[in-house]
Amino acid sequence: MNQYEVLYVITPELDDEANQAVMGKFAEIITANGGEIEKTDVWGKRRLAYPIDYKTEGFYVLVVFNANPELPRELERNMRNDERLMRYMVTRKEA
Repeated sequence: MNQYEVLYVITPELDDEANQAVMGKFAEIITANGGEIEKTDVWGKRRLAYPIDYKTEGFYVLVVFNANPELPRELERNMRNDERLMRYMVTRKEA
């Protein structure tokens, strides 16, 4: 199993319950596909470096997890289809 981290930015209009729902959805995708979450770091609402769709803030979440090599592709597919996300990036960490 490889170690990965995913950083994603949720749109700032959502309330706390909706943010928790988004984080729960992606945590469930990771665990349902055989991955195990090591750490979830919620950075909260921060200013973006540049506007995205006329928005200047976003809610940042960083998740570190272990998974097989097929899981990041499935995770990115689900993130691409979720309109509540502004940006996301999945990277493999070196051991």
